[in-house]
Amino acid sequence: MRPTNPTITDRRHLRRARAAIFGIFAVNGFLLAAWVVHIPSISDRTGISHATLGWLLLVLAGGALVGMQLAGPLADRWGSRRLTVAAGLLISVAMIGPALAADAVGLAAALALFGFGNGALDVSMNSQAVHAERAYGRPIMSAFHAFFSVGGVVGSLLGAATLAAGWPPLTALTAAAAIGLVTVAGCGPALLPHVVHEHPDAPARPAAATGRGSRRVLTLGAVAFALFLAEGAANDWSTLQVKEHLGTSDATAALAFGAFALMMTVGRFTADRVSAAFGAVAVVRYGTLVAAAGLAVIIGSGWVWLTLGGWALFGLGLSGCIPQIFTAAGNLSEGAAGVNMSRVVGMGYVGLLAGPALLGWLTTLMPLTATLLVPLVFVLLASRFAGVVRPAPAPPSPAAPPSNERFRSVD
Repeated sequence: MRPTNPTITDRRHLRRARAAIFGIFAVNGFLLAAWVVHIPSISDRTGISHATLGWLLLVLAGGALVGMQLAGPLADRWGSRRLTVAAGLLISVAMIGPALAADAVGLAAALALFGFGNGALDVSMNSQAVHAERAYGRPIMSAFHAFFSVGGVVGSLLGAATLAAGWPPLTALTAAAAIGLVTVAGCGPALLPHVVHEHPDAPARPAAATGRGSRRVLTLGAVAFALFLAEGAANDWSTLQVKEHLGTSDATAALAFGAFALMMTVGRFTADRVSAAFGAVAVVRYGTLVAAAGLAVIIGSGWVWLTLGGWALFGLGLSGCIPQIFTAAGNLSEGAAGVNMSRVVGMGYVGLLAGPALLGWLTTLMPLTATLLVPLVFVLLASRFAGVVRPAPAPPSPAAPPSNERFRSVD
């Protein structure tokens, strides 16, 4: 990755843009966490069963997948800045919908809209992050994802506080929506204009067609699928694994996910420095090996604190991998950047959904701890294909030095 040698004024704009993108990632994590902590109260309010809730969460996931796939072409056409603002405003307003729903049908409609906005924001804000990283000329993608994690922690804590204070869901989610609207509106003007990254002699790229059959897009998507599957397993099963395997209390078992999430956040704040020093391939290859070691400890451990250490190691290993995948997807030389990003993000999201479901089904055949062999195999496969994140070499230019690059604004 090469710096673009911006002027002093551009540098100041880049710093403002970077801070604005941090804000967008943080508010996305905040809004998602605010919804999650209110799931039980909204479920009770609408009178739906756990089985119905499961189906409704699939509606949310389906809306997110649709939003992701539409966001790619829209970002290429309108620019990721406009789409980030639009999607951020949409998900903020949609936060209120679940609290207004009176029955399962109304909740399904509200969750479909919320999921759609979240999927579109996921693609567009990651596109913004790729543009910022490219302009900086050094790895900064992991830090954006770290702020998403920080936003999730803040959203969880504030959500818990409003529940403890007895706030009804409508009041709490309206307050969260207001925070989202103010944050997105404040960050929007500082976001980067959408740009097409071009080398001087690179051939023109069709807007959507060329990336469709790209083997590299599919490989990046497959690695994202594997990594998100492993992350989903930790999100949904870490606490239960510790409780069932070691016979601990609920409070002790909850430390498993806490250890995973904490080290995921810490790792994301440090992964950019590791990537700058050793390269993106090393982050993915050795990060997945660390994650695999953590899973091996979890599977073989019979001691609570060693198991918690395994979950922490698992989170640390995974922490920097997905940002490298998204950076590689946004910088592919073939296909339209937004479309490539939407496909890779979409495949990863399917893995996030599939992992917990697959492990849940396998628990009918074997103990929960034994099912963790599945994510272990997947992270090892991701390590095998880590080379897919290696930056493609720039095409040589006889008319200008190879370090000169053009950025054509489309926003």
